[in-house]
Amino acid sequence: MRSLLLGFAAGVCCLQMQAQLPGRWLLLSLLALLPILFFIVRWASRPALKIPALLACGAIAGFAWAALCSQHYLADQLPQELEGADIVLVGTIHSLPFRLPQGERFNFAVESAQLDGQPIRSVPPKVALSWYTASRAEDLPVPEVQPGERWQLNVHLQRPHGNANLGGFDYEVWLLEQDLRATGTVRSDDASDTRNVRVASFVWSFNNVVERARGWMRDRILAALPDKKYAGVIVALVVGDERGVGQSDWKVFNRTGVGHLIAISGLHITLIAGMCARLMYALWSRSFFTRAELPLLLPAHKAAALTAVAVGFIYVFLAGFGVPAQRTLYMLTVVAVALWFGRLASVSHIACIALGAVLLLDPWAVLWPGFWLSFGCVAIILFATLGRTRQVSDATLSRKQRWLARFKTEARTQLSLTLGLVPLTMLLFGQVSIVSPFANAIAIPLISFVVTPLALLGSVLPAPLSDWLLWFAHFCIAGLAQALTWMSALPGAVWMAPVPSFWIFACALIGALWLLAPRGMPLRWLGLAGWLPLLLNSASHPRDGEIWVTAFDVGQGMAVLVETPHRRLLYDTGPAYSPETDGGNRVILPYLHARGIDKLDGVIVSHNDNDHSGGALSIFEEMPVDWVASSLDFDSRIVRAAPAHRRCVAGQNWKWDGVHFEMLQPEASSYASTKYKPNAHSCTLKVGVGNASILLAGDIEAVQEAELVNAIPEKLPATVLLAPHHGSGTSSTLPFLQAVKPQIAIFQVGYRNRFGHPKPEVYARYGALGITRLRSDEAGAIKLQMGGVFSFSEYRLAQPRYWYGK
Repeated sequence: MRSLLLGFAAGVCCLQMQAQLPGRWLLLSLLALLPILFFIVRWASRPALKIPALLACGAIAGFAWAALCSQHYLADQLPQELEGADIVLVGTIHSLPFRLPQGERFNFAVESAQLDGQPIRSVPPKVALSWYTASRAEDLPVPEVQPGERWQLNVHLQRPHGNANLGGFDYEVWLLEQDLRATGTVRSDDASDTRNVRVASFVWSFNNVVERARGWMRDRILAALPDKKYAGVIVALVVGDERGVGQSDWKVFNRTGVGHLIAISGLHITLIAGMCARLMYALWSRSFFTRAELPLLLPAHKAAALTAVAVGFIYVFLAGFGVPAQRTLYMLTVVAVALWFGRLASVSHIACIALGAVLLLDPWAVLWPGFWLSFGCVAIILFATLGRTRQVSDATLSRKQRWLARFKTEARTQLSLTLGLVPLTMLLFGQVSIVSPFANAIAIPLISFVVTPLALLGSVLPAPLSDWLLWFAHFCIAGLAQALTWMSALPGAVWMAPVPSFWIFACALIGALWLLAPRGMPLRWLGLAGWLPLLLNSASHPRDGEIWVTAFDVGQGMAVLVETPHRRLLYDTGPAYSPETDGGNRVILPYLHARGIDKLDGVIVSHNDNDHSGGALSIFEEMPVDWVASSLDFDSRIVRAAPAHRRCVAGQNWKWDGVHFEMLQPEASSYASTKYKPNAHSCTLKVGVGNASILLAGDIEAVQEAELVNAIPEKLPATVLLAPHHGSGTSSTLPFLQAVKPQIAIFQVGYRNRFGHPKPEVYARYGALGITRLRSDEAGAIKLQMGGVFSFSEYRLAQPRYWYGK
């Protein structure tokens, strides 16, 4: 059984790494092998034949199952001709809405759709919608929608699309996993807003009941804790909605290694289910203090098992059915079934059954860190403790000795878990929290035994008792957060390194397992040798005489990283997406962390537009920067926060590692003029090495292009041009392109952006000149290697996945 389920998991993993889904004939051919393999399993007497056959059977089944699920979900595809069209949908609010200062977001279950008054059937059954204040006439407030309500909405839809960068979040596969096959915005055309109306206050279904209950509990918590900083953490612990936890708080939680506790985790579910089961056992064995003699009808241990599963089921649905919660629920269920029938299975069997159940219901779970950390924890604990932990219930031991023995066992388990997860944590995140064991020693008992039970009781009990309980739970979280903030600020609190290659990870994992081997294993300390490649792993860099240029996929914005053998310069920082998220903390910093880059030698913010400067503050807060150059006003927040700020002025130049940098624009005198927009002051930088160069032109427009062509035409030729102003109709004039003579032009644009960049006529102009055109909305991040052999790569082609563009 275990071999079959592990093979099933391997097959699912294999499918999720494919660039294309397998065809019908390949799947049929693989399935045709199953009878042969089953025959081998049935008649083979030697494990050397039986186990590989079971693994192969599981792998084929897992591969085929994941492929069929993917094909089924991808079949609900929004036709391209419907993107951006005015569509009227009727359906229900399918999820817990997330409320923002500028509006709200929610999932919508479509019941019917109309285009120009005619019904259409090609709209996917579930879509993700945003309803912003800016989309309503006269800035009317967005009505607060509730789960289960039926609405008629006028929407603009588009296919799933997200940014594609190394180390970044894959929004497209997340939408696929949630079966959300289109995204869109609610549109309002007039003050009366007659096309967006509530049709029914509630539509009965199991999902709507669960989501309405989650919403009711969230509203109670937020009402009891108005304007409290950590109210979002209490909400996350009760209903699993983590969206209300601030980015700054997540940074502290992740740096101290307690992020797994700030949600409904397996630990919380086990604790709550265990407490309820123990209470039921005590009451049932006493027949609830009546004369009913209930244990004669049903043994108390079976009643307790049923209670644990029921409570776990309810809590997991409140959690939104996350992977750690699923894993715990399935383990509880397997244990309860085994207890009911008197056939208790081994822990490894239970873990494998839970693994198979998770992937059967969600084949995309293998793509998320939570899956690997969840089952990795179980595997490490089993390997390090199974058969090696001493019994501490010996009646001959005193209470003090039992407590001391239990403490030693728990400490040994925590140490084993910390060491065993280091290779996996580095592979997933590129960093390990050094203070995690100490932070978890405080956080686990406080959150599990105090905060979570109080928060759950406070969310359902009547006021004012609920208010007191929630207030005390918040008080505990606030005190814990202060301690964690202090820990996260300690020098060396986090060890960061580049995400290891597979062979480095494999060596470190073997070394960790060798260290955790039983005491009888000789030379266990040699396991440290397996960690040496991981410890010595350093960030890659160009060779002498080369530069690497990475144009990030930040949506509608600009951000370019220029690397020399020993220096790194960031040109622009991407847009701000919301008050807490931007191109800096969502794209650039995850990329730098994945590469093991811990410092920027310089940052240039070309001008003040949001799509160029939106991520600057996040980068300054997180990453050491030597100096910053910009064309911003001196009273700008970015300038005040910038280290060693200087203004961009034409003629500035410097050399790093033999690479020449020169600022071509703006002139110093232009800052005194008030007739130009910020675009006109864009810092225009040329970077060259050998015969190759790149021109980073920001958002300069036709006037500035003409000035450059007339003043310094000899400095304009470049191998690569970052298209000015994203390919707008006011830039990329023919004389400028003829002066630059680029081989390649890069357009950093957002998918179906509202500006229509690049303009079709401008894009065609580049093509007519024989210039190779690369678009970040189609290619993802674009990486250039210049100086030696010139080459470029596109992230979506270098790391292809079957869900891209679907």
